[in-house]
Amino acid sequence: MKKERIIIGVSGGVDSAVCAHLLKSQGHDVVGVYMQNWEADNDDPFCTASQDLLDAERICEHLSIEFHSINFSKEYWDNVFQYCLDEFHLGRTPNPDIWCNKEIKFKTFLNYANSLSADKIATGHYAKIIKNTTGIFELHKATDVNKDQTYFLYTLGQHELSQAVFPLSNLTKPQVRSIAAEIKLPNATKRDSTGICFIGERRFKQFLQEFILGKPGAIITTDGETIGKHDGLMYYTLGQRKG
Repeated sequence: MKKERIIIGVSGGVDSAVCAHLLKSQGHDVVGVYMQNWEADNDDPFCTASQDLLDAERICEHLSIEFHSINFSKEYWDNVFQYCLDEFHLGRTPNPDIWCNKEIKFKTFLNYANSLSADKIATGHYAKIIKNTTGIFELHKATDVNKDQTYFLYTLGQHELSQAVFPLSNLTKPQVRSIAAEIKLPNATKRDSTGICFIGERRFKQFLQEFILGKPGAIITTDGETIGKHDGLMYYTLGQRKG
């Protein structure tokens, strides 16, 4: 394998940490970058960004790799969060994770990595990139189908796929945990993140109320029968079974 300069997004989690270890073990020049994508109050109990930054620093120190921290909060607000608010306002159901990959990790971060003379970027996604016989880069499911994240990467095109590597493509989550323990990563037992940083464990409805004014109304069937009341269109989606 050609030895390359690879800039990896280090989130503070175990997946990206193991990625950095694997790439360094292969002889690559690895640089870790922590992306801050949300401006949270220091007293915000729902956002773990401060702890994640500390964990990312500790990981890179443990692995003896170069570390950078970059703030993409403005880009995230302008290109991801505002788009999602607009979509919710129109009664649609956006997926911030998909848009974050498209606009931040594989655009803003990729551009930043290129400014650091990167040959490739890497992330801790569970997915595979395969270059077929005609030279086209294809996105394939990861070996660990329970952790597969290709759904969140479907917007990526040839430019992005050709410059990315996913070191966890052939590993299962238990194997990743085992590697983390074996090399004594400081975050080896850290729990997986659940959801979007700026929402955290709070109720999504309460969070959305901080940005969009709900307009209560009646729930009416296609036959014209009123069967209940709702708190606002943005709290519901097609096929929703509860809430």
